[in-house]
Amino acid sequence: MNDYSANLLHGNTDMLILGLIDELDSAHGYQLIKEMERRSNGFFRLKEGTLYPLLRKLENEGLLEGKWKAASNGPEKRCYLITPKGKEILDYRKASWRDFAKAINMVFQTDAV
Repeated sequence: MNDYSANLLHGNTDMLILGLIDELDSAHGYQLIKEMERRSNGFFRLKEGTLYPLLRKLENEGLLEGKWKAASNGPEKRCYLITPKGKEILDYRKASWRDFAKAINMVFQTDAV
């Protein structure tokens, strides 16, 4: 990912994380890192130093709820679930993103056939 891509991601990481957790119902940090990388074909590669402070921030804002869960193959893992407030914010951000992307696409649209 280049610097420009990193800047685009920076302002949207919270939306991407909320969206992943919403789709997965519950997820732990490492799972989110791997899923983001997989779904973006390696374009988005979050570092733990970026993700975990963001998860704490979203939890403090009431958008996520974190719960410790026992793992079958090691120590407990903190899993995150989206809250109703988080879902409301996610829906708003996704709608805003769709409007933004639509406007960008209209600017670049050509009538050449």
